[in-house]
Amino acid sequence: MLNMAAGLARLGDLAQSPIVATLARAFADAGHDLAIVGGPVRDALLGRDIHDLDFTTDARPDDILRIVTPVSSAQWDIGRAFGTIGARVKGEQVEITTYRADSYDGETRKPAVEFGDTLEGDLTRRDFTVNAMALRVTEVKLVDPTGGVEDLVAGTLRTPIDPRVSFGDDPLRMLRATRFAAQLGFDIAPETREAIEDLRGTLEIVSAERIQSELSRTMCEKDPVRGVRAMVETGLSDEFLPELSGLKLEVDEHHHHKDVYEHSLTVLQQAIDLEHERFPGSDPDVALRLAALLHDIGKPRTRKLEPGGAVTFHHHDVVGSRMAKKRLQKLKYDTATISSVAKLIELHLRFFGYAEGVWTDSAVRRYVRDAGGELDRLHILTRADVTTRNRRKARRLAGAYDDIEARIAALREQEEVDAIRPDLDGNRIQEILGISPGPEVGKAYRFLLELRLDEGPLGEEEAERRLRAWWDEQASG
Repeated sequence: MLNMAAGLARLGDLAQSPIVATLARAFADAGHDLAIVGGPVRDALLGRDIHDLDFTTDARPDDILRIVTPVSSAQWDIGRAFGTIGARVKGEQVEITTYRADSYDGETRKPAVEFGDTLEGDLTRRDFTVNAMALRVTEVKLVDPTGGVEDLVAGTLRTPIDPRVSFGDDPLRMLRATRFAAQLGFDIAPETREAIEDLRGTLEIVSAERIQSELSRTMCEKDPVRGVRAMVETGLSDEFLPELSGLKLEVDEHHHHKDVYEHSLTVLQQAIDLEHERFPGSDPDVALRLAALLHDIGKPRTRKLEPGGAVTFHHHDVVGSRMAKKRLQKLKYDTATISSVAKLIELHLRFFGYAEGVWTDSAVRRYVRDAGGELDRLHILTRADVTTRNRRKARRLAGAYDDIEARIAALREQEEVDAIRPDLDGNRIQEILGISPGPEVGKAYRFLLELRLDEGPLGEEEAERRLRAWWDEQASG
């Protein structure tokens, strides 16, 4: 529950901090107002950590630069066109922006920059009331013209103005609502949610890059599952990631299977929990979380209703991998993320064959070889994919994965399984067989690699003997 007295005390402490006090004094001496705005004020009231300080002022960009230069060690004006000047004050980076009163053309999503004259006017143009509060540092006064404090207490996300107008100005704010739901654990107000449902189609005018950024940030928040639910329930995800709502497969009375949508959300949460457990303190792993969310998106396309009530999804891993790759490319994700997600989805079922019967060392080597640099993520995804309520089955699968991880560790010690290579390289193959570079060298290399995977290290002498025997067979064939 929000402790307003404690929150206000934190705001008072913030106003007295060396950075803020220095800037407040400089702007007051120059005859200008200065206020901390948005997230820092919200987080101070909620008792959350504050990472960045954003300021707003009635001073114009040239005046801001003139005021901060004597009290800062560096300045930059890359955002001058939008009224923003950056500076380094007492070792910390801050941004100071002139009051804004932006207007949008409804087509390009690029605001026509118009400077405002009042703090209250600046605040009402912001996305949500909980982000539309300010601490006027020149007099240490909380400014809240749109009821942000009340919405903090209620745990509600609401726009400062009519949501249809706000989302009409910038449709990305609809997706930001789902991100803040994930970050703060708040509910979207009914009228705001209704506007999102009605206007979600306008998201098409927002660039893929901006949408991708919001999706990635949502996946990194405290409760991504809450954000994903909001995206799906409002229909927003249909505009940029329709495969999510596609997971809600219809189930008739004769054919029964898990709720794939709910299963996917459970896998996402379990993957996050395992990520925290295995890599405490590390940054959120966007690729892992996307793979967990999307690992079953191939099921709707591969679903087959079998006689007797069974439902199958043959090859949904391969199909889903291709679907995820295509979708993430449309969202302009980087090549490394796309490759990681696609490979994890393609391999996420591989382990379950191990659970049915003990693998040979060869099979374990191939598992490691195919996973490559994704092995640690694959460990997490595969474990997270166990959502059965059957405790005996869950224990059996967990035990099987404990076993395979132990065997991988043992093989790593014995033979550097992560970097498996044939006992002979391409140059040596050419020397032994007396051939020039070409397809035959590749075939010989693959033959030796299969031997290496099947039998472990052979040694150069034995590998040469096997290679010559294989080459003779190829010639006689």
